Amino acid sequence: MFSSEIKSVHFVGICGTAMASAAEAMKEKGFQVTGSDQNVYPPMSTFLAERKIQVMNGFAERNLAHKPDLVVIGNAVSRGNPEAEFVLDHKLRYCSLPELLREFFIRGKRPLVVTGTHGKTTTTSLLTWVFEHNGLNPSYLIGGIPNNLSQGARFTDSDWFIVEGDEYDTAFFDKRSKFVHYLPEVAIVNNLEFDHADIFENLEAVEKTFSHFIRLVPRNGLLLGNGDDPNLAPLLNVTHCPVQRFGLGENNKVRAFNIRYGPTATEFEIPSFKFHLNLVGELNVRNALAVIACAKHCGLKNHQIQSAFDTFKGIKRRMEVRGVAGGVTVVDDFGHHPTAIRETLRALRIKYPREKIWAIFEPRSNTTRRNVFQTELAGAFTDADAVVVSEVARLEQIAADERLNPEKLMQDLKTSGKNAAYLPDVDAIVSHVARGVQGGDIVCVFSNGGFGGIHGKLLERLGRR
Repeated sequence: MFSSEIKSVHFVGICGTAMASAAEAMKEKGFQVTGSDQNVYPPMSTFLAERKIQVMNGFAERNLAHKPDLVVIGNAVSRGNPEAEFVLDHKLRYCSLPELLREFFIRGKRPLVVTGTHGKTTTTSLLTWVFEHNGLNPSYLIGGIPNNLSQGARFTDSDWFIVEGDEYDTAFFDKRSKFVHYLPEVAIVNNLEFDHADIFENLEAVEKTFSHFIRLVPRNGLLLGNGDDPNLAPLLNVTHCPVQRFGLGENNKVRAFNIRYGPTATEFEIPSFKFHLNLVGELNVRNALAVIACAKHCGLKNHQIQSAFDTFKGIKRRMEVRGVAGGVTVVDDFGHHPTAIRETLRALRIKYPREKIWAIFEPRSNTTRRNVFQTELAGAFTDADAVVVSEVARLEQIAADERLNPEKLMQDLKTSGKNAAYLPDVDAIVSHVARGVQGGDIVCVFSNGGFGGIHGKLLERLGRR
């Protein structure tokens, strides 16, 4: 598919976690690598600078004046982008990131692909660490930075390739989900819910794309699915490959029981072994079960898996404590779907049973800016004591009848007894929180973006009190 003439590669939208990691890997393979993006901010900007990859700030035709042999176009890039238009005008060779990964890194390996609406990054990171800790040196691609691994991707000569498989579309020229490119030998499906309202019409459309992914599992592979998820149940009734269900219910092949939730760790048993996990909450028991089932299928033993669990340090931006100032703990979380927010707050409530928990939420994703989860969003904050929502960005771009209604969200939160505020920007939020918090409080920031550096601003302000 790609010829041996390729010497130079340019990444349009290089600051995405996966794009930056792939750019680094292509540089390590000996290619000349450049990239461009319009939102160049840490941690990705730092990551690229440290690896001496030239990043042009902003998109412009001149960024492609050197006519690279291959242009990798990120999935956030659309028609009208000057670099995408230049590529099409000049018939330059181009591909999506998933295609690049398949052809340069995955083909010929044994791919373990982790999918689902929630828990992908944690499950992929934990699975990768189980393999790494046990000397298997896997290649991996993760949509986040695991603390044990210091980077989101690595490409080795090992047989194993562990990849986080996203259901979001591949590129403006390829509307299939990214995960259909990853040649799964073992496919993990953690759960299935409606998300990505900008590309999926309804839950049925999400189910359809997951069914396409499931069709790719070979007869000598394995499909591992959450047996407790009603949306997923019909998709697991396939005969083309072996299927194993995992979960907490009695009908699961890999089942957790005698679960004990603690503030810093969780214990659970499967029929032959007792596991101890330094992660909190039911969501992480499910993530760990998927990892156990996959690792055992690939030949690892329970004690090898537990040994890795003992040393797993979590992931940046997943319940990550960013600092403590003025006695207030500031936590960063990537949660942007009501279920993810709810489960994270449930886990934080186990971790901090008596403390006051503040939730600060930036409705930034294409789904949470819409009203598809208007009701669910209010219910997602049950375990928070106070809620602050930032002004919905670019609301005017969404049809009036599809927009999230912030006033109604505030009303619903206040009716349920929450101290709730809807504030225009980061500075207003920092002032509001600084006035209200007390030593011992927990502030959890939910955003899938940089959120104007709010974590640092909060810590700085609280440190001055």
